[in-house]
Formats: sequence, structure tokens, C-alpha cells
Amino acid sequence: MSVDGVGTERSGDGGADEPGWDVDPDDESGVAVVAAVGRQIKAWREAAGLRAGEFGAAMGYGEDLVYKVEGGRRIPRPEFLDKADEVLGAGGKIAAMKQDVAEVRYPKKIRDLAKLEAKAVELEAYHNHNINGLLQTEEHMRALFASWLPAYTVDEMERVVAARTARQSIFERASLPALSFVQEEVTLRRPVGGRTVWRRQLEHLLELGQLRNVSIQVLPTLCEEHPGTGGLIEVLRFPDGTAVGRSEGAFSGRPVSDPKQLRILEMRYGMIRAQALTPRESPAFIEKLLGET
Repeated sequence: MSVDGVGTERSGDGGADEPGWDVDPDDESGVAVVAAVGRQIKAWREAAGLRAGEFGAAMGYGEDLVYKVEGGRRIPRPEFLDKADEVLGAGGKIAAMKQDVAEVRYPKKIRDLAKLEAKAVELEAYHNHNINGLLQTEEHMRALFASWLPAYTVDEMERVVAARTARQSIFERASLPALSFVQEEVTLRRPVGGRTVWRRQLEHLLELGQLRNVSIQVLPTLCEEHPGTGGLIEVLRFPDGTAVGRSEGAFSGRPVSDPKQLRILEMRYGMIRAQALTPRESPAFIEKLLGET
């Protein structure tokens, strides 16, 4: 598979499918956006008097891909929209739809999470298997995803990395949310991606920890009493006083917003945070690890 941003969509192979650009049929909003874009492209093509095969040939894509995009079954790549705009003389109107389909590339559950994070005024997160996605460097992400099974294709890798990276805009918001993270010691000791990537990840944690709205704490492995053995815990609070949370070890892993259920997650997170190294001690611990790598 090509990794030049064009991939197997070109006409040389008839516009074969690439995983990662198919529309999730359960993603209603995504389906609606892609279908609307497809209809617009078809309308422009027919107005230009071109058959689907002629249109595809003029752009360097297969006829089958054109039908899939126009039928709303395929997410068009940005370069597809640019080329369609050029071939059909749309004066930027088709190319402008890149913004409409940009978010649809990301899986729905990631888009939903990103929207919640964008509205939150406070975030609390405990992770015990991996470093929280908001704290990961791109190199760490790629190394982490590369180890997953079944293996991601090149295109799927780009999709999940782009989605996770986009969520990190939370650190750049004008109204800074209060961000509290507790990481298990083992997540910092695991050399994901090798020595260089590992060191850069530890350095990145130290950099983020210096932000005045960010607290990163380490929970030592040698902790006898541990209320977080059930898995990750995340709680998001919003300006109107509402909140949503989830935990692998509670409520079947489902997101919850009921105050009684949230109190359980908050109690567990509060105890985990109390048992962790303080925000002052934790950077020193990470620096010590960095010196050992």
C-alpha cells in the first residue's frame, strides 16, 4: 500500500478499498455528512456532462470509487475533493467541503469524547495500562498502536493517530480546564517504541506538568491498598454543574451521569490521587526514571 496520501484509490487498481475510509453505518451523523457531500459531487459531475468513468479518469481515480463517494458509502479524501473541484470547475465549492468531512474521518466514539472534553471545565483521569492519550507524544501513539492486534493498516494508523492528536487541543483552549492525571508507575517504565521514544515521552510529561492547569501524579507500584485495580477511571465536569464518568471496573464500563454513580467514581479517584505521589514529588520521580533510561 502506498503511503503518499494517495494509497490504493488511484485508477491503476480500479479504486480498491482501503480500510479506514469506509463509512460506519452506525454513525448516523457521519453517514448524513458523507451522503450530502456525495450528492453535491454527483450534481456537479452531471452538470458538467460527465459520466462517472469519465470523471474518474480525468481525476486519476477508478469509476468504482466515484460511485462509492457519490453514493455516500466512502469518505472522500481531501485530495479527491481538491481534484474534483479542479476537474469540475467548481471554483472552490467542492474543495470547501473538506471541512465538512474532516471530523467524519475519526471514529464516532472518539468524536463524541472530543466534544465532551472540549466542553469540560475539569477532567480527572486515572490510567493503569497505558499513558493517557491526552498525554502521549505522536511517536508514542504510533508505537502503541503498532503493537495492537489485529494490526492496523497504514491508513487506519493515520486515522487513529490524527483523532487522538486532535483531542490534545484541550491544552490550547482559551478557557483553561483543570486537568488532573494519575498514572501507574508501570505505564512510565514500559519502553514503548524503544529508548528514544520512551525518553521523549517522559520529557513530554514533564513539559505538560509545568502547565498551571495540569496536574500529573504517579501512583507507585509498591502501594499496598489500591482502589484502582478495576481499571481506568475518567470523570469530566461541565460548566452547568453536570458531569459524566466511566470506569472499566464499574457499571459495565458504560458512561454514567447519575450523581450516585458519579460519587462512586469520584470516591475511587480521590483515594487513588491521595495515595499517589504529590504533584511536587511526581516530576522528581519522572526525572529519576528519565535518568535511568
